[in-house]
Amino acid sequence: MTSFRQGDVVLVRFVFTDESGEKRRPALILSSDDYQHSRQEVIIAAITSNVQRLLVGDQSIADWRAAGLLFPSVATGVIRTVKQSMLDRRLGSLTPTDLGAVQQELAHALGL
Repeated sequence: MTSFRQGDVVLVRFVFTDESGEKRRPALILSSDDYQHSRQEVIIAAITSNVQRLLVGDQSIADWRAAGLLFPSVATGVIRTVKQSMLDRRLGSLTPTDLGAVQQELAHALGL
């Protein structure tokens, strides 16, 4: 299995609830390397290209090209734990500035 790190932008294979198919969507790995080495899961935040609406927990990705994204994007406050086997491939990685901004916004959303 490919090793993914916190801050990586990856494609995640989401299976439809009726199991009729799957869709690949970009996501940001939030969990630490230690977390991932001790579990079979990773914690991710959904990424969307809908930049028109920012809700609490959402953070625009300034350097979206470096992150391997095709369009201006937002790391959302929609957090999910998925099996590492659902990760398809790495697209890129957030810059330290973008990752810090995402972490700060999520801390605000979670009241940490």
